[in-house]
This record gives sequence, C-alpha cells and structure tokens, in this order.
Amino acid sequence: MNYLTATKNKKYLMYISQNYSYAILRPLQAQILAHGGEVRWFLAGSEVNPDFLTTNEQRLHTIKDVKSWIPNITFIPGNIVPSFIPGKKVAVFHGFNSEKRSSEGNRGHFTIRGCYDLYCTQGPNTTTRFKELAKQHGFFKVTETGWPTLDPLFSNTSNNPYVSDDPRPTLLICSTFSRKLSLAPKLYEQIKHFSEQGKWRILMQFHPKMPAEWVNKYKALSNESLTFIETDNVLPLLQAADVMLCDTSSVLLMFLLLRKPVVTFCNQKPLPHLLDITDADEVEAAIEHALTKPSDLMQNIKSYCQELHPYTDGQSSQRVLNAANEFLQSNEKLKPKPLNIIRQLKMRKDLNYWGW
Repeated sequence: MNYLTATKNKKYLMYISQNYSYAILRPLQAQILAHGGEVRWFLAGSEVNPDFLTTNEQRLHTIKDVKSWIPNITFIPGNIVPSFIPGKKVAVFHGFNSEKRSSEGNRGHFTIRGCYDLYCTQGPNTTTRFKELAKQHGFFKVTETGWPTLDPLFSNTSNNPYVSDDPRPTLLICSTFSRKLSLAPKLYEQIKHFSEQGKWRILMQFHPKMPAEWVNKYKALSNESLTFIETDNVLPLLQAADVMLCDTSSVLLMFLLLRKPVVTFCNQKPLPHLLDITDADEVEAAIEHALTKPSDLMQNIKSYCQELHPYTDGQSSQRVLNAANEFLQSNEKLKPKPLNIIRQLKMRKDLNYWGW
C-alpha cells in the first residue's frame, strides 16, 4: 500500500553523528520534502561538521529544541540513539555488512542495541537475519527497502566533478581506518609507485577516522596522476572509477553494485566476487586483471549484488519513507525496548541532557 501521501504535514528528524550521514539521508530528505513533510537535522557529538549543512537545511541545536519540535519519525544512520529523542526511531544503516567483525550471534552488523522501532534493510542477505532477530526480541519490526544512500548512484553522471576525459583507466583507492585492516600502512610504497608510474588516473579517499599521519602522507603524493579527495559524499567517486583497490571497508560493496570489479588487500572474507591479494607485490597485476572484467568474476559480482542490494531503480528512499509512514500509522504494539540504563546514561552525559 502507498503511504507516501501520509508524509504531508508530518515531521522527520535526521539524527546524525558523522559527516558521511549527510549523503546517506539527503535522498530521503528530498522525498520527504517532495511529499509535503518537514525535515530538521540534529548533529550529535563533535565528529559531525555543521558546515556541511546547506542553506536550505534547518538544524535543531539542542535536545530541548528537538523535544519542542516533536518529530513523528527520527531517522538514524548510526548505531545508537537516545530513548529521550521523540518519534518512532528508524534505522537506515551507515554502511553494508562488510564483515569487519564476526556477524555470528549478536555481534557485528547484526548487533541489537535496543534503540530502534523499525529497521529498513538493504537486501535479502541482511533482511532474513534481521527478521529472525525481530521474532526473537519482539520490540522492533523489519522491512526490506534498499538503502536510500544509493539512489543517486543509479542516476546519470553528467555533473560529476570526478569524471574526466583522461584516456587512462581510473583507479579508486579507498581504505578503512583500523590499523589491522587498513591497506594504507601496508601498500604505501606500491601506491607511491603507481602515482609516479602514471599509467592510471588515481583517486584516493579514506574513511573519516583515518589517522592524520596517513592522510598527510598520501596527500603528499598528489600529482597529475593521483588526487586525494576529502568529501562527505563518496558516490560520485564510485561512478567515476573503473576499478577499486580496497581492504575490508564497506564502501567496496557500493562499488560492486555498479557491477565493477574490486581488488582487495587482505580482505577479512575474500569471497569469489572479489579479487583478493595478500602479497603487496601482486597488487599491480591484480588491478590489470580486474580492468579486463573477466567473465567469471563479473558473474560472481552480479549474483552477490542480487543478495546484497537488488534495487537499481533509485527509489529506495521512497520505500523507506513508505515503510516508516506505514509503521507510524499501524500503531502496532511491540514489546517494550530494554532499559539500557548504562548506555542511556552515557548518551545523556555525551549530549549533556538530563531532562525528560
């Protein structure tokens, strides 16, 4: 059933704590505004930069402001949200299940922290597990919608600043921040060589928590072949590249959804949809192989994407908004969420809020 018309005159809060959350929620914001709803942003903590807000986006500065505004629904791309934030709390995720940690039991991507009323999942390989957990816990619902972040990924690239008429293949290098998993400390000499060699146009982008030491070292490599980019929106970079070099960062999964090959270095779970390398000296040959788009690899990527995120219509934001409105209108009775006293006290301390 279509619940998009129920958006009119309702209030939606975007609760964020990282800069990358802007790009996650903006396609959803566009749908809310297009259907007559109101949007406000609340920036929690010191790691999110208010300068990324546009002149048309409205911010609530304090918890008191949020409680006075009284949102109907709060969307959260992070792991936690305080219970004292008003509105039905909808998880939209900050990335895919990248297997950085075990996802067995209640760990990793499937950790249930008792904060959410509704999980909007990205595809079958997460929906099935979350629905099992919903049945087990009883205090949240699950609807598969696709990920709103990706809606612009499937649009045209006519205004993409990273698309170039440079005839060389474009290599995108991304890395997570964990020293154990990051390729940055382990492939510095190889990447320096690639930048000097000049046979590829290289774009580099790191996780925002990457240590400054490595950010600065790689920035220093910048030349006509290598461009280091700091951005809150990685999607145009994904669209502009031919091949990605990565480690165990979830950004590689978004790249795969464009049906493009990824070379990984020491990936935590090197399945057949990846070209995984464990020897630094073999990275260059693996990239060259990936550029040929071998048929067996491309078929493995296609099959994997059908489980990960089968939606390529750019309408996941509509599905999320529809699911949230349906949940709100259904007024379904669920079990009470756990009290989480210690976590709630910590969030109160972090936000310096001690009211009701």
